[in-house]
Amino acid sequence: MNKQVIFEDLGEIEYQEAWDYQTEIFDSIVAEKTSNRKKEVNGIEVSETKNHLIFCEHPHVYTLGKSGKESHLLMNQTELDENKISYHKINRGGDITYHGPGQIVGYPIFDLDNFFTDIHKYLRFIEEAVILTLEEYGIKSGRIDGLTGVWLDMDDRIKSRKICALGVKCSRWVTMHGFAFNVNTDLSLFKNIVPCGIDDKAVTSMQQELGKELNISEVKSKLLVNLANLFDFDIQS
Repeated sequence: MNKQVIFEDLGEIEYQEAWDYQTEIFDSIVAEKTSNRKKEVNGIEVSETKNHLIFCEHPHVYTLGKSGKESHLLMNQTELDENKISYHKINRGGDITYHGPGQIVGYPIFDLDNFFTDIHKYLRFIEEAVILTLEEYGIKSGRIDGLTGVWLDMDDRIKSRKICALGVKCSRWVTMHGFAFNVNTDLSLFKNIVPCGIDDKAVTSMQQELGKELNISEVKSKLLVNLANLFDFDIQS
């Protein structure tokens, strides 16, 4: 099992460009696994599959998962164009969400055969890395039964609010897409959608909770360490 993860911080990048890039990596890992199966049948030594982790930020964009409802986008194309917001229907799970500056978007492209073949455990580990990162800033967070992501005031049905959303694709135990963690995010952009299809809960950010802008590079560093510790991987730049 390969416990090395190739890490890249792409900075701010257009959504389509990042999607194309992670798809290229995803497809190459799946192809390698397919080739390895053929090698095994013929008694040939197999090669190790790689794991990648991408951090980035996107210009304003709404993305709709394959199980989402288009009605959860509350803007028409003219309004999107006027506000310079792009919109993509994509192949992850989940409903609609927003990505934008000040938000850490993470794309783990892992071969889970290198770690554990349990997609629920995979999601919980990502959530836990965010929970631990928030704890380092004095923000208590957790989970809500039946809902993915990381929440604040998770035990209060009225006050609960989401700070990190998850939406993934997994094929042959290879993952893509990932999470969106609100650090210094402009929360007003969430008013144009029904976030994740949930209309009775608010969205928040670290900046909103702490009343100050955060050093996003510092948050990324802490989050990366927590992910590495939980998944027990070595970071390869």
